[in-house]
Amino acid sequence: MKQYAIEQIRNVALAGHGGAGKTTLAEHLLYLAGHIDRIGSVEAGTTVSDYDPDEIKRKISLSTSLLPIEWDSYKISLLDVPGYPDFIGELYSALHVVDAVVLVAPAQADLEVGFENAWELCEERKLPRLIFVNKMERDGADYEGLLNTLRSTYGNRVVPLQIPIGAQTQFAGVVDVLHQKAYRGKDRDITASGVPAELADKVAQAREMLMEAAAESEDSLLEKYLEGTPLTEEELVHGFHEGLRAGRIVPVLCGSASLGIGLVPLLQAVVELAPSPAESPQPIARDPRNGSEITAACDPNAPLTAFVFKTTADPFVGRLTFFRVYSGVVKADSTVYNANKEREERVGQLFYLRGKSQIATPEVRAGDIGVVAKLQETSTGHTLCDKAHPRLLPPMELPDPIYTIAVSAKTKADEDRLGPALARLHEEDPTFHYRRDPETGQTLLSGMGDLHLESVIERLKRKFNTEVVVEEVRIPYRETITRPVQRVEGKYKRQTGGRGQYGHCFINMEPLPRGTGIEFGEQIVGGAIPKNYIPAIEKGVRESAEKGVLAGYPVTDFRIIVVDGSYHEVDSSDQAFRIAGSLAFQEAVQKANPIILEPILEVEVDIPEAFTGDVMGDLNGRRGRIAGIEPLGEGRQRVRAQVPMSEMMRYALELRSITRGRGRFRTRFSHYEEVPHNVAQGLIEKARKEKEAQEH
Repeated sequence: MKQYAIEQIRNVALAGHGGAGKTTLAEHLLYLAGHIDRIGSVEAGTTVSDYDPDEIKRKISLSTSLLPIEWDSYKISLLDVPGYPDFIGELYSALHVVDAVVLVAPAQADLEVGFENAWELCEERKLPRLIFVNKMERDGADYEGLLNTLRSTYGNRVVPLQIPIGAQTQFAGVVDVLHQKAYRGKDRDITASGVPAELADKVAQAREMLMEAAAESEDSLLEKYLEGTPLTEEELVHGFHEGLRAGRIVPVLCGSASLGIGLVPLLQAVVELAPSPAESPQPIARDPRNGSEITAACDPNAPLTAFVFKTTADPFVGRLTFFRVYSGVVKADSTVYNANKEREERVGQLFYLRGKSQIATPEVRAGDIGVVAKLQETSTGHTLCDKAHPRLLPPMELPDPIYTIAVSAKTKADEDRLGPALARLHEEDPTFHYRRDPETGQTLLSGMGDLHLESVIERLKRKFNTEVVVEEVRIPYRETITRPVQRVEGKYKRQTGGRGQYGHCFINMEPLPRGTGIEFGEQIVGGAIPKNYIPAIEKGVRESAEKGVLAGYPVTDFRIIVVDGSYHEVDSSDQAFRIAGSLAFQEAVQKANPIILEPILEVEVDIPEAFTGDVMGDLNGRRGRIAGIEPLGEGRQRVRAQVPMSEMMRYALELRSITRGRGRFRTRFSHYEEVPHNVAQGLIEKARKEKEAQEH
């Protein structure tokens, strides 16, 4: 692949809801550009973009694919982004490094949640975007209905650039109003002609709308337009280019990815209207030596600044690192500096990746996206630069995990491999988190949904030969007491023929405020128990507290004072007093009206107003207490509540179902409080059965 000037590069993401046809669209674009000789299909698992075995099996995109397309003296680095919400982290990382987005939507009146999410992220990042209305050939396709929805939702900046030729099963092509050309035919068999006579009035009317939109992007064009002078084709293109860059215009195109209709004007719109890397905002880097800020100017002669936005593990090549060069040049067989790790990295062969096909290149220049294999220190989110000019680019903002499962290794060999394998998967996908819960001892995997974590488990097996078993997540319940008790005895006496065992103590026990923990003290008078045995009593108390009394959960928030006891000159020992302390503790807890505590979460749920009643009803059904509702604007509300952790384990999946994917939520630990009696009885019975099963 030849090197392209910065002005001839376009870095573009394909985004939208899962099933909108992004991967099929990318496949036909590759065929149209001559990069492949036959068109693959998602159903057959033969597309360039979805080459991972898990993607082929599930028939959906799970990971962003890089697909460089050379077209009309331009290079379009196309990123095909998964549309399912479980893989929204891929959208975040892709939008971090592109200069424009093509939002793909099926020709139907309702907008899908994946489209809305992508639009919202584009708004936050002020990213230029085009809309491609797909599946125009289908029965019931409603192009006008979608246009009306787009304009009513996002305003008059949504401007259609095309008029379809035919409708639904009769859809045959598009008229490009900007250039006043009609495109008929499929894929490479395209013919361009003048505007059909029957559409001339429609095109003239649409062109007037285009002129008005283009004129508002620049004062000189507006002045000419207000004087009544029609804008030329070049002025229209320039006006749309500037309007797109500024976010004042969102052009709408249409076609059929599966039939290959309307794709030539789509590529033309991308190269003409989308900004080059030089025209996009230049990121501000920070010098780690002194904290000063430096603009990473899009210039191959400037010091190197490159950002790693994706890492994958290839079973044949090893680790692959995807990066965007913002300034300078990365050369093959050179050394770069990882500013995050403060380590030098040896760069071997560089290449562009088209799906899984590698295209070797001697260098990757400013504005371009490339791939390198086998970097040792570098992970997603790191900045590569010159050692003499260290700089750190801002990190990616990624969503927090919302769904958690527990797993255990299937065999001892799997257990040995599990930790390193999970670490590698987290490097590849920073929206996947893992940790060992110190209270329950479980290994917890957290991600964006059940499908996300299923794919993680499959990759563990396929890439790292590590198998796990999914378990029920254990809630970190606790036990405590509710009233004080006095002089509870613990006595351990054993005689076995030789030296015996003797430990004897009395304790007072009282409850403490929530979150206090365990306090231990002694008020021994007259040497009833030698001081050197007090730590053994405390050890016995704390060991028993860890094991629990009611249902096996740690006992907390209490104070114990050792007040009396006795000892034997010969038979007393640390071990005997440890057991005596344990016995006294267990007896005291039983007398002190023990209860089970459960963790309560602060929950914030952001939803469209239409779902407020359903969401509140669902939270009440989870034993939640509604704390308030506040408007967020743009038709959304935030519901705040306190809900037991045990009721929130599958909430990510259920909220998605209630709100059709439009709800979001956050949780944080709040406090512990007593569980209802019926819940406590269930926990006690469950613990009893588990204990019996272990004994047998």
